[in-house]
Amino acid sequence: MTTIRTAAASSLAAAGLLLTLAACSTPAATQPSSSAPASSASASASADAGPCTGVKVIVDSGSLDQAAADTSVCVDANGPTLASDVLGKADVKIEGTAKYPTSFACRVNGVPAADFDIRHKGGTVREACDDKNTVSYWALWVKPAAGTWGYAQEGLDSLKLNPGESLELLYTVDNEPAAPAA
Repeated sequence: MTTIRTAAASSLAAAGLLLTLAACSTPAATQPSSSAPASSASASASADAGPCTGVKVIVDSGSLDQAAADTSVCVDANGPTLASDVLGKADVKIEGTAKYPTSFACRVNGVPAADFDIRHKGGTVREACDDKNTVSYWALWVKPAAGTWGYAQEGLDSLKLNPGESLELLYTVDNEPAAPAA
């Protein structure tokens, strides 16, 4: 009889633990930050709402200080997913360069505009997306689930991200900022 009670108590405890874990792992149904829209079907919650179980996408206009491009959102991902697909799910619009139209980001959510003067140490430059601008660009960074930021070694069309990782597009002018903030 003691064995049956112990087994029953263990089963109840295990069931309670499973229910508790299930409740904790369900993402909150909140909207992403208002600076850039994200589709509710593919972007699950604001990256600031808690831990992201998919891929965290961050767009930071950095030195440009143009918040219209900025966003932070968690995108659902069940396995390795191309960075370009993750950005699409986050509703982040990418315009590539003339030479690398699907690998690199020249403009993100329309930033910097073709007529926008980008101030740098040598004066000003405008982004023509012709692969000639060497003083300012969208840098692509990746952060493993339990690691630190590293500069991406592949382009948007070949880089694969796993659930728990983060992807950041950070606008850099004269190599500043040198890396994502957090």
